[in-house]
Amino acid sequence: MNAQHYRLHIERRDPDLNMARFYALSLEATLFGQTCVVRRWGRIGTCGRTVQHSFDNEGEAVGFFLALLRAKQLRGYRPRSAAREAEVAPPG
Repeated sequence: MNAQHYRLHIERRDPDLNMARFYALSLEATLFGQTCVVRRWGRIGTCGRTVQHSFDNEGEAVGFFLALLRAKQLRGYRPRSAAREAEVAPPG
């Protein structure tokens, strides 16, 4: 097993709704030879919640990782710098 380590941190901010959320994903190898997708989410500034998903096949783990990323992007999550720019950018 030659799992690659991937880490992603995205945010969703909307000051009008008092919304400041983060979503972090990582792809890691376990001690038992599996590939694990670790998800963390919550309000920015907190530890948030964590869930781990183990896969025997690295390809399945990568597919799950990408599916989660697509779903969060559809809900308005962006990389940190883009989320902050959207917060201060004037509408229009």
